Amino acid sequence: MQIRELLKKEAIKIGSQAKSKNEAIDELIDLHFEAGNVIDKGRYKEAILKREAEGTTGMGDGIAIPHARTSAVKEAGLAYLGVPEGVDFESLDGSLANIIFMIAAPEDSNNLYMEVLSRLATLLTDAEFVKALKSAKSADEVLEIIDSAENIKLENEKKKEEKKDDEYPEILAVTACPTGIAHTYMAAENLEKKAKEMGIRLKAETQGSVGAKNVLTDEEIKNAKGIIIAADKNVELSRFNGKQVLITNVSKGINEPEALIKSILNNEAPVYETNKKVEVKQSGQKDSIWHTIYKNLMNGVSHMLPFIVGGGILIAIAFLVDNQAINPANFGSNTPIAAFFKTIGGEAFGFMLPILAGYIAMSIADRPGLVVGFVGGAFANAGYSFAHLFNSEVPLVSAGFLGALLAGFVGGYLTLGIEKLCDKLPDSLEGLKPVLIYPLSGIFLIGVIMFAVNPLMSSINIGITNLLDSMGTTNLILLGAIVGGMMSVDMGGPVNKAAYVFGTGMLANGGDAGKIIMASVMVGGMVPPLVIALSTTFFKKKWTSEERKAGVVNYIMGLSFISEGAIPYAAGDPIRVLPSCIIGSAIAGAISAAFKCMSPAPHGGLWVVAVISNPVWYVVALLVGSIVGALILSLLKKDKA
Repeated sequence: MQIRELLKKEAIKIGSQAKSKNEAIDELIDLHFEAGNVIDKGRYKEAILKREAEGTTGMGDGIAIPHARTSAVKEAGLAYLGVPEGVDFESLDGSLANIIFMIAAPEDSNNLYMEVLSRLATLLTDAEFVKALKSAKSADEVLEIIDSAENIKLENEKKKEEKKDDEYPEILAVTACPTGIAHTYMAAENLEKKAKEMGIRLKAETQGSVGAKNVLTDEEIKNAKGIIIAADKNVELSRFNGKQVLITNVSKGINEPEALIKSILNNEAPVYETNKKVEVKQSGQKDSIWHTIYKNLMNGVSHMLPFIVGGGILIAIAFLVDNQAINPANFGSNTPIAAFFKTIGGEAFGFMLPILAGYIAMSIADRPGLVVGFVGGAFANAGYSFAHLFNSEVPLVSAGFLGALLAGFVGGYLTLGIEKLCDKLPDSLEGLKPVLIYPLSGIFLIGVIMFAVNPLMSSINIGITNLLDSMGTTNLILLGAIVGGMMSVDMGGPVNKAAYVFGTGMLANGGDAGKIIMASVMVGGMVPPLVIALSTTFFKKKWTSEERKAGVVNYIMGLSFISEGAIPYAAGDPIRVLPSCIIGSAIAGAISAAFKCMSPAPHGGLWVVAVISNPVWYVVALLVGSIVGALILSLLKKDKA
């Protein structure tokens, strides 16, 4: 299969007059729909905007490749838009996009489709190919240019496979991005092309949607001077033990290949050692201590959230289907069906603290840290202590969320310390370190530490819970406003995540105060997309036609507790959008807390309103916050229509 088979003539438009990214996206989606590739334009656009919110698809040099994989796509395909004046796709080099290919991929895309799409991405790194596309005057000419370039590319690849070369590459690379469609292959192509210009042999392994391609061999790794990891997701590093390893993001691989190659040639990259946490160079910048802590914490939180969300909502369903009148003290488990949901949800929810601690420790100390952190989190959850060992009447009290945080960070750095001490052991014991020495000593020491500190962490945990439970109405309203407003500060960024982690942590500690905080957090997170949706619906003159069309999707995203739906609007006009959303979210959080709305579910938005106490006031809080935010935003914005 060739690119021509995925790019139909009716999906090509030359001379577009699009003035904005949104307009260009709408035109491309229409092309896909006309070509029969997309069956639901609304859902497909939602997927495209979600991908745009994760990071720019502007490749630089006037090229953009927006893409999404979703069930709204009937069959894989391409759409092409030529925009002579260019539109801003937030490219890293600041250039406006004149050439825009939009990739539509169904959820079950097969490898063949992905390989063809990756071939397009590599063609776009050829300056002559891009120049030819920009000067094309018709759809037929676009197809002819693509056919010619692809045939040359395939012929060169065939010759390359047939060529026998006993010399190993001097530099190796691994490229990867979360979606594995475009960035992965463009980074690999640019690194290989730049290396060739510099007279250097470089081989790049791509870890894309179709799996790993052009895989590096053991002999190549052994003979290479160093390895460049240009990736936006985790890449297994153990095979590069003892080699220079330069870790950076995939965008650097696309835009700064020469600088990365020179870093390896000049021996500027650190040497990676298996089972050791080494400082990795990120394009010459060193993370601050706080950013390092944040990344480690977020690694734990991101792995923990599915357990919280899945387990928490199932527990909430148990309360919804139960009959409290049977036995109020056993509410949630009175009927068999309620007990069934609560048991499943409770088991999933119970993994929350060990998972949190385990993946924090793993972020710090790689795989050896996982078992130490996981066990430490389990000890924190159970509340084990030396006092209980010597006196069984001393109750076991969970150290809760704070105890798990401590276990994760202590477990990670404890593992690093053990690894450093083991450096002095004979080489003959190297094989025993990861399977015996690290886990045995790590588990024992984290056990000693957690048995000692659990009573203190439990006391702090109980103190915080009691403090929250004893808060007067005024203080709860203030706290509700703060956490609600934080959800709109960066919509999925560090501040938003901090508020959500605080809410889920308090929910895990139990008590009504934790449920009140969780309700304020969730209602605050629902407001931003609804602010956009309401403003684009009722204040049409303030928005372009494309912005109004996209605004409708935000009703669903807002009700579903997906704050990120407002990101494209916030990015385009942060001075007006962010303050409006923050004020609206703070008001919603305050009203929710004032009427003591309590949510036992940590996610689900308005779809779990049936399990929220005082549901009518919860809906009122959401409406008031969203309407106030929409009014403020609409007053601040100037007319566009």
